Amino acid sequence: MNRPQLTGSRIRALRMDRSLRQAELARRCDISASYLNLIEHNRRRIGGALLNRLARALQVDPVSLSEGAETALTAAVESAAARHPGAGVEADRIEEFAGRFPGLARLIGAQQREIQRQERVIEGLNDRLTHDPFLSASLHDVLSSVTAIRSASAILAEGGDIAPEWQARFHRNILEDSRRLAQSTERLVSYLDAGADVERGMSLPQEEMDAWLEARGWSISELDADPAADLDSLIKGADALASVAARDLAKSYLRVYARDAQSVPRETLLQEMAEGDPDPGLLAARFGVPLPVIFRRLATLPGDAFPDGQTRGLVACDGSGTLIFRKPVPGFDLPRFGAACPLWPLFEALQRPMQPSRRILSVTGREEAVFTAWAMSELRHPGGFEGPSVIEAWMLIAPRQGGAETETAIGVGVSCRICAQPRCPARREPSLVGVPQTDTSQVAENAGIRSASF
Repeated sequence: MNRPQLTGSRIRALRMDRSLRQAELARRCDISASYLNLIEHNRRRIGGALLNRLARALQVDPVSLSEGAETALTAAVESAAARHPGAGVEADRIEEFAGRFPGLARLIGAQQREIQRQERVIEGLNDRLTHDPFLSASLHDVLSSVTAIRSASAILAEGGDIAPEWQARFHRNILEDSRRLAQSTERLVSYLDAGADVERGMSLPQEEMDAWLEARGWSISELDADPAADLDSLIKGADALASVAARDLAKSYLRVYARDAQSVPRETLLQEMAEGDPDPGLLAARFGVPLPVIFRRLATLPGDAFPDGQTRGLVACDGSGTLIFRKPVPGFDLPRFGAACPLWPLFEALQRPMQPSRRILSVTGREEAVFTAWAMSELRHPGGFEGPSVIEAWMLIAPRQGGAETETAIGVGVSCRICAQPRCPARREPSLVGVPQTDTSQVAENAGIRSASF
């Protein structure tokens, strides 16, 4: 039942809250009790003067009767209910609940947002602890130093006949290992402090560049205005680019951006977009450029350049499958460390160089969302014919309006370890979140297939 049809339910709920009999409210509004009964059961639509009379009698704003609770409140309760499908929530009465108890609806919404925030923190920490090579090496160094100190101390503590020169050697070893332990611990603490904010923390050069681009809205207006602008001046003074490696990455990205801006001028692209939301393939044909260039240019546009008002996401990987560029879009998370979902069209494109693909993706997570993804890989030969070929794949991500009614969607996630996609045929390892136990057998089955293939 849509929201306008719930006006009668809201009237009935407000009348009962005020302990008014149906006949009394009907008398105050100068209508019959039988007609009011039809209204309260959503069998008659009302508006104009009668709606105003009912609102005055119930001492509420007419808008609250015709439109009900805020959409945000209703959406928050619906989102919380969707996370627990087995709870038996009366989904058809959520709007009524939010209208009658807005305070409780706000509380549910606040709890839902906090749960989502904590989940993002947990996912980030898990991803970092699992895949961060520096963290792993640092912890290994700390444990090695502790083990060496304990072994040398145990030998000295046991006493016995130990020659003076050996005692001096053990003491020297303990001193050196203690210094190394202190240095390793300091480096580790500094590293963790640098990434203390898991949701926004920066600890790698690529993350520094991502934060810099995000602060600029993922577009470089100077290069859009003049593709020949000095790149060093754009990087100089950028606080987010703290490391030399991050500045080098940013400069490489700016070179690509300048070439793209020259091939596909921003104003010309916006004029094309003003006529609708054309297929990226059609845009590539009109501008006479490879499809990944269009992907990158579309990802620099603001949300109001698209009919749906939403920005586009962009992700790229090299031939090893390592993500080398990440511009997220709400609902489609991108892993900071480690491997991503193997079912992304991004990786399919690596298997078919220069062949574009388009897929509908259903992302299972805190809230299921549907996206359209276009992907294509490019081959380059920076070392000439004598050197190796270099391949990169790019994937453009667009929120899909109205779900995937007309096409079959592929269920994907972020990465196996934190993906709730049930019975995934490409799962590498059991998930830590909300996957049925039967998924473990799927992992074993997948592992057996891979073992047999070698």
